[in-house]
Amino acid sequence: MPEAGIAAPRQRIRNITELAQLAGVSPGTVSRALAGKTLVNPQTRERIQTLAREHGFRLNQMASRLRTQRTGVIGVVFPLGHENRQHISDPFFMSLFGYLADELTESGHDIMLSRVIPGDTEWLDRIVDSGMLDGALVIGQSDQSAVIDAVAARYLPLVVWGSHRPDQVHCTVGVDNRLGGRLAAERLLAIGKTRLAFLGETRGPEIADRLAGVRDAIAGRSDVTLRVMPTPLSSEAMAEQVAEQLAELGDDLDGIVAASDVIAMMVLRVLHERGARVPQGIAVVGFDDLPLATRTVPQLTTVRQDIAAGAKAMVGALMQRIAGVAAPATILQPELIIRESA
Repeated sequence: MPEAGIAAPRQRIRNITELAQLAGVSPGTVSRALAGKTLVNPQTRERIQTLAREHGFRLNQMASRLRTQRTGVIGVVFPLGHENRQHISDPFFMSLFGYLADELTESGHDIMLSRVIPGDTEWLDRIVDSGMLDGALVIGQSDQSAVIDAVAARYLPLVVWGSHRPDQVHCTVGVDNRLGGRLAAERLLAIGKTRLAFLGETRGPEIADRLAGVRDAIAGRSDVTLRVMPTPLSSEAMAEQVAEQLAELGDDLDGIVAASDVIAMMVLRVLHERGARVPQGIAVVGFDDLPLATRTVPQLTTVRQDIAAGAKAMVGALMQRIAGVAAPATILQPELIIRESA
């Protein structure tokens, strides 16, 4: 008999059936409540979860996953083909991954993160056929669209952040990059800039579309010139190459469309070191609207893609596809954010 004033330990519950009897509900309701399913009303769910904690009961996740044929794990994959020196620590990657992680953990999933430098055409097959995943989110198409299409033709729970093409097989979520590039160039033209440069690596479809949008904006303008400078996104190579490119362009330049905010920020630094006046001498427009865009001097004019909405759309489409529904592509609308650099 316990001493006076000391509560007797509660009897430990061994299985769902015992917990269901204690709670006065069915074992199925207990299972759904412990999994956090919204099918159980909040009051009942909280009561069951409280009883489970009080009696030291934890759901056997492995047994549950064996019964449902689900792992509870979503793969988040970064294929770095044409930009194989780029890091996941890139601010755009980290922003998108952060939002994806929030969405996935709130839906009760674990995350397996992969940074892949494709060395053959089967890298994605190995990931989705590993038996470890319920589905996969691929961040960027790089130069791997054909590989992604081949896997998407047989593997439904796959969603890709990137540009949409009418003939592609894989489901994408991403901004209208061509319209975004046009908005960036139109801003430079609106403030009288006519000697333009585009800085970005165009071997991936997203950046190629942004360049196509710039060309749309200047079509028919005989007074406007455009130089295209392939600029890598890897931090080690970018600073030196941007400095060389701006030196090559010399004074024959008064406006820059950068394919990303990261490139635009490096451009601002190099221009500052050269003593150039921004935007009076050279105006700069970025692409992404990362949080860092408001911390540059001058603050960065950029094309915003709603990364939070994109992450939500990706996870929503993936959950539909895991359930067997072929969710369609989502094309987000870009927005020009005017600040001080243009």
